[in-house]
Amino acid sequence: MKQANILLSTLNARFQHASLGLRYLYANLNELQSQAHIGEFVMGTKAEVIVEQVLAYDPRIVGFGVYIWNVEEITTVVGMLKAIAPEIKIVLGGPEVSFANDLPDLAKFADYIITGQGDISFYKLCKQLLEGPKIAQQLLQKIIPAEGFELDQLQLPYQFYSDEDIRKRYIYVEASRGCPFKCEFCLSSLDKTATPFDLDKFLAEMEGLYARGARTFKFVDRTFNLNIKASQRIMQFFLDKLALDPNDPVFAHFELVPDHLPAALRETILKFPPGALQFEIGIQTFNPTVQTLISRRQNDEKAEDNIRWLVSNTNAHLHVDLIAGLPGENLESFGAGINRLYSFGPHEIQLGVLKRLRGTPIIRHTEAHSMRYNWRPPYNVLATDALTFAETQRITRLARYWDLIVNSGRFPNTLPHLLGNLPFERFLAFSDWIYAKTDATHQIAMERLFDLVYEFLTVHTTDTSEAAALSLQEDLTKDYWATKAKGRLSFMAKGVSIGRDGSQADSSTAANQLTRPTDKTAPRSTPKRQARFVKAEQV
Repeated sequence: MKQANILLSTLNARFQHASLGLRYLYANLNELQSQAHIGEFVMGTKAEVIVEQVLAYDPRIVGFGVYIWNVEEITTVVGMLKAIAPEIKIVLGGPEVSFANDLPDLAKFADYIITGQGDISFYKLCKQLLEGPKIAQQLLQKIIPAEGFELDQLQLPYQFYSDEDIRKRYIYVEASRGCPFKCEFCLSSLDKTATPFDLDKFLAEMEGLYARGARTFKFVDRTFNLNIKASQRIMQFFLDKLALDPNDPVFAHFELVPDHLPAALRETILKFPPGALQFEIGIQTFNPTVQTLISRRQNDEKAEDNIRWLVSNTNAHLHVDLIAGLPGENLESFGAGINRLYSFGPHEIQLGVLKRLRGTPIIRHTEAHSMRYNWRPPYNVLATDALTFAETQRITRLARYWDLIVNSGRFPNTLPHLLGNLPFERFLAFSDWIYAKTDATHQIAMERLFDLVYEFLTVHTTDTSEAAALSLQEDLTKDYWATKAKGRLSFMAKGVSIGRDGSQADSSTAANQLTRPTDKTAPRSTPKRQARFVKAEQV
């Protein structure tokens, strides 16, 4: 392990994630790059292990990127570092420490905190600490507001994704920064507008990543489809790569504004094959009163038309978001939003509970709507005047089970049995039942999950006919086998198994009687969960 005067670090949620922010800081260290190193860690790693590895670099400065998901673990790490090596200068940056009047406990361990976009300011601070006179260092303030800059002043970071990053991790990129919308729950509401990077320069960097083997690109832009001409050029870049070698495809992820999908962009989207394109679309709420309260401008009818069109006409994988706990939204209104959105047919609906991100204007509703937040990260709302604590807990569990069953792509044939024409009401009943049955929302084995779905549907069915039972068993069996499982579900072990043609077979010969579904594979660049939906649609 090489010695580094400057160590850039953070704790990523998973190994597959690679910090774009650290690479921006490294790219803009200029002549100090030779003294710096990026050292990323994964959440859940013991603090002692991280501290030992940090100290092995013998750093003089350690900069941590701090976010809502890693602030607690970084607090432990930094506290331990300061106890062992108080001479090391700790510099914090990132959204969780960017508001001087609302800092977490971690701030007490820091020597310096850079608030805002620190791409340029971090370099200047390091230069002062490493090369400046001691008298000037003593005059430095602990809280340093980030220096403003134009995007063309930045050195782009993409060459600093390592070969291992490209082979094993998601490659995060950005074609623009900022957002013109003012949704009060979002940090981007503090931006004045969205500003694009020079597109020619950006696409040249993407070309470099592709040449090195990158095939999965995740855009972090909040409003990718704001500038349609730029969006088309970027998408055409990926279409050109797909045409260049269809056997070595790319996968691109973009975040779309839901009510802005003009004909020119639609035409480009239509050209993408299965498994190559994903859109993340934030609906958040369909309640117009709530939208007004949180300053969210959204044409729900246009958003609905766009999502339905994408589902019906394109190969794009759609990941759409809803948020529970917004001021003024009760359980019934949130459930109506789920039912409406599910009827559009998106592949995944991400159900989340509102989190109080530091610095966001949502705080202005705290007293008026009795918004009660968890004091610990992720600062999730616990109750409001429209949503009780018990209801918030039910939604939190529902969201977890929804991810396991609906979003996972493992139950395409079974979902109609489970959700019917009232997805929220039926799934809430299932969520309440499975929690009462297991007292668990995590670490439920896949076979156990399939058995629980079967048990719930057989106990709570209104159609007790033999045909209904056979249909359920057949569909559940299809879904179970599509996971490449080798075991048996509970009803298979009771002497009867179901073939794809609906015929019954004795369990002793069932393995020979049943016909496993043909394996349909998505392109290797497609992430696993998205690949399940491609497979289900091809069968």
